[in-house]
Amino acid sequence: MNQQTTQYLKTLDRSAGTIKTYTWALSYYFDIAGEVLGDKQYETFLAAINKMKPSTKRVLRSAVMGLYAFFEAGDPSKRSRLNKHYTQRIKTKPVMFDRDAVEKVITYCESLHHGLIELRDAAFVITLADSGLRISELSSLKRGDIDWHDERVMVTGKGEKTAVVRLSKRSLAALKAYLLERQGYAWETGKPLGSTPLFIQHGKVHTIKQMTTDGMRKSLKLRMMEAGVNVRVHDFRHYFVTMVMLSSNGNLKLAQELARHESVQTTQRYAHFANSDLDENYNVIFNK
Repeated sequence: MNQQTTQYLKTLDRSAGTIKTYTWALSYYFDIAGEVLGDKQYETFLAAINKMKPSTKRVLRSAVMGLYAFFEAGDPSKRSRLNKHYTQRIKTKPVMFDRDAVEKVITYCESLHHGLIELRDAAFVITLADSGLRISELSSLKRGDIDWHDERVMVTGKGEKTAVVRLSKRSLAALKAYLLERQGYAWETGKPLGSTPLFIQHGKVHTIKQMTTDGMRKSLKLRMMEAGVNVRVHDFRHYFVTMVMLSSNGNLKLAQELARHESVQTTQRYAHFANSDLDENYNVIFNK
């Protein structure tokens, strides 16, 4: 990769993971179009990636267009027309999920009341379903991140973006039940209570150890088996968007804001049913 490209990557205010992805994307571009930045080369690049998955193409285009913009190369209006030409034939398909199966898992977990592990898993599943949080976001929370009074939490999500996520009364109740069972346990670390993980490992572990995303996935798979269904963990996010759409008469903009999607097209893929105050709408949907 040439020195100019390295310079461009250094200017990006992105996460290490995004920089790594962009580095791969630009290397892929140079393999196809050479190290010249021009309209003809850009079209060659678009034609070469045309059969790829839409999500992969979006990443590749984003990285390459950023490079072009940084060096003010080519004609931006022509690039825009080329992007439209090479994407207009792609029809975005909705991502299907089994809503009944997700609700069976939620109902089953609401019945779990015995011991730290059951209470933890119940709180995790209910919060996952009622907040739209990604599993990685929920797993990484600290106790001090929860604003119990205003019923919300601040999270750092995709692209290192910070956002407010609302929490339902039933998810807060489940979290409180779990933390109440845990009281006294967290003080063994000697750290301030707010800095300890919201969800921790239990069983043979006798110290405060954060529940990893992989560990929580395994626990959730166990609860799904016990409930007699098999769903993807990400289906809880689909469920969240669908419930917002159902309860707000198909308000796509509201669903987009609550799910924190950058594009309304993404929300459309999640919503399977068809700009008011977010707090009020959230309470109507999840705190009936």
